[in-house]
Amino acid sequence: MELLLPIAIVFIVVIFLMLFFNFIPIGLWISAFAAGVRVGIFTLVGMRLRRVTPNKIILPLIKARKAGLDISVNQLEAHYLAGGNVDKVVNALIAANRANMDLPFARAAAIDLAGRDVLEAVKMSVNPKVIETPNISAMAKDGIELLVKARVTVRANLERLIGGAGEATIIARVGEGIVTTVGSSESHKDVLENPDLISRTVLEKGLDSGTAFEILSIDIADVDVGRNIGAQLQMSQAEADRNIAQAKAEERRAMAVAREQEMKALVQEMRARVVEAEAEVPKAMANALNSGKLGVMDYYNLQNLISDTRMRESISKINKNDADNKEGN
Repeated sequence: MELLLPIAIVFIVVIFLMLFFNFIPIGLWISAFAAGVRVGIFTLVGMRLRRVTPNKIILPLIKARKAGLDISVNQLEAHYLAGGNVDKVVNALIAANRANMDLPFARAAAIDLAGRDVLEAVKMSVNPKVIETPNISAMAKDGIELLVKARVTVRANLERLIGGAGEATIIARVGEGIVTTVGSSESHKDVLENPDLISRTVLEKGLDSGTAFEILSIDIADVDVGRNIGAQLQMSQAEADRNIAQAKAEERRAMAVAREQEMKALVQEMRARVVEAEAEVPKAMANALNSGKLGVMDYYNLQNLISDTRMRESISKINKNDADNKEGN
């Protein structure tokens, strides 16, 4: 029992020391002290209590102090608690300081909290970025389509990085400028001969206003001739006119057929009336004979007149057929 008690005490002391050094990062405090950064033990303990990882504050602070930046522990800790990337902000401040750029900590922290890559923005301010647009289709006044691809050289504008539009807006505006320039050209040959006309016209429009970038240059990478859209539109119009004419002709034909059917019905009706009237003639003649209004000789004369009329009609039909046969031969 006498041996177990000292062993237990030593075990408890070791556990206590492990917990103590784990909660209080003495090694980190020593590293900061060796780097000339004065950070109190109670400051590190306070970070633990505020659930702030000391490594993510002290190591960037050492880096910043070695680079000659005047940044406090409270600034870094506040940015960490706000959900920012402390190490990236410090790296951006160091890069901006080396490039003689005026970038305060507050602006760098705001850019980082806005969701933008502040370090990439500083690099883009020093080394401009080239944005390549897709093939943009535009049509000149002569109806020829041109496929234009441009390279836009931009530099990040740190003052407008918060709230400024991104690369998609730059590409859209450049595409709009290309379409406008090509569309105002009398011939596609003018654009092919002077592609720099597009660059000058687009640059004069000030397309970088309201964006997070500053456009340095717009270079036309490629111009290809596409379809003859004007001719295709004319063909489509001609096809549409032909379909309209056919529809109107079909409408007129249908109306003519309807009128013909109407006339046939009218003729049939007239024939029916004639037949009905002819059927009444014998009755009328019989009544006239019975009443003495028509004599026998009058009846015979009427029949002779009818026979003579039919004979003349037959002779005229025979003569007409002979004339038609002679014309056919």
